[in-house]
Amino acid sequence: MKELVEVIAKSLVENPDEVVVTQTEKDDSLVIELKVGPSDMGKVIGRQGRIAKAIRTVVKAASSKSSKKVIVDILQ
Repeated sequence: MKELVEVIAKSLVENPDEVVVTQTEKDDSLVIELKVGPSDMGKVIGRQGRIAKAIRTVVKAASSKSSKKVIVDILQ
């Protein structure tokens, strides 16, 4: 899942070297944290959060066979 979020984020931003994705496991869930540069934050979130929601939807669909819940957090 980490690689999927990283590929999506790097294709959206102008500075792909500033994209940092970390993955941690908590109990029955998997938390993926996405960090981008301040100038690219708007591109990752999108108008009214549409792109962020789309990223979460794609990750949820990709993890549907897994028994763990996947949470995508976008950090500043």
